[in-house]
Amino acid sequence: MSGIEGLTPLGRDMSEPVSGVRAWLALTKPGVVVLLQITALCAVLSHDLLDSNEMDWLATIETMMVVFVGGYLTAGGANAINMWYDRDIDPIMARTSNRPIPSGAVTANGALTFGVFISIIGTYWFIVMANAVAAFWAAFSILFYVLIYTIWLKRTSTQNIVIGGIAGATPPVIGWATAAGELSIEIESVQSFVTSITDLGSLMPWFMFLLIFLWTPPHFWALALYRSEEYEKVGVPMMPGVKGAERTLIEMKFYAILLVLLSLAAPITLGGIDSGDELYYIFGCNTVIVSLWYARTVFIIDPNEPKGPGGRIPSATNSFFVSMYYLAVMFVIVVTASFGLYGGIIGAVISLAFIIRYELRSRVNRKANSA
Repeated sequence: MSGIEGLTPLGRDMSEPVSGVRAWLALTKPGVVVLLQITALCAVLSHDLLDSNEMDWLATIETMMVVFVGGYLTAGGANAINMWYDRDIDPIMARTSNRPIPSGAVTANGALTFGVFISIIGTYWFIVMANAVAAFWAAFSILFYVLIYTIWLKRTSTQNIVIGGIAGATPPVIGWATAAGELSIEIESVQSFVTSITDLGSLMPWFMFLLIFLWTPPHFWALALYRSEEYEKVGVPMMPGVKGAERTLIEMKFYAILLVLLSLAAPITLGGIDSGDELYYIFGCNTVIVSLWYARTVFIIDPNEPKGPGGRIPSATNSFFVSMYYLAVMFVIVVTASFGLYGGIIGAVISLAFIIRYELRSRVNRKANSA
């Protein structure tokens, strides 16, 4: 439910029209929603690993099921409402023209009713199966995505993807709040209310939140550098189309730097360790190395280089794909580090092996393409 193709708010391409039950499922953007819920499930795992010396795996699996079902319903409902609102522009854009509403598989009113219904069911699910704080953040993500991003910002601001990314960054917070157990919302004062919904007993869920939030703009804009024309046709302002490639790259680099700085703070979020612990350095160095690996791809994007098939900018395309691997690897690192020192070491080995393998394969592909 966050911001674009891949793991963000605009969803993924639907190249072929669908019908029947598949059309209703397509309204939820299942590919995007499942990816979002994976980040929430990682938060559940991290919470339970850090919270207890002896994991109750059955209880953790039950919590993960609660989070996945509720998260799918709420995020999927918001996506369905998004398709209802965008029914005027979806038929015009090639990547969205075969969605259920423009293809005629689902009526606009049907999509709206369906989206509102499963959004309510999903929020109620969290109230009953989790707690009020998890339900609050689930409802917040729906309302923010629909009202702030879809209805307000998407068609009016080049910062649409930035601010709208808040909705897509909430799943880890929802997952962590669910795993935390008995949490309640205090309404005696504004301060008590804010504290009750933000104090989750750890900095880790907010680290995950910021990771996704800061990741979203450079991830999306790498693609938008050469695919913003369709959005311009329907009046959706994209940063490259409105401000130009150079301004877009400046902002992408800014967010890449922020991701590196965020990674420096990663060890603090584990809790219970200090600068004298080996895990502190292993986890910290690992997150910094992986963040620098991704940041490098942003800094070497050249919008003036010869375009490849489909008008792609090779360096931007590479950054886009690396961004997806980066987010996945970072969540793997967080979960493995939550096991302790040996888990941190395993996470470091996995991430470094992946980076080396990716870079070697990329080098081979570049040589083959230039031959």
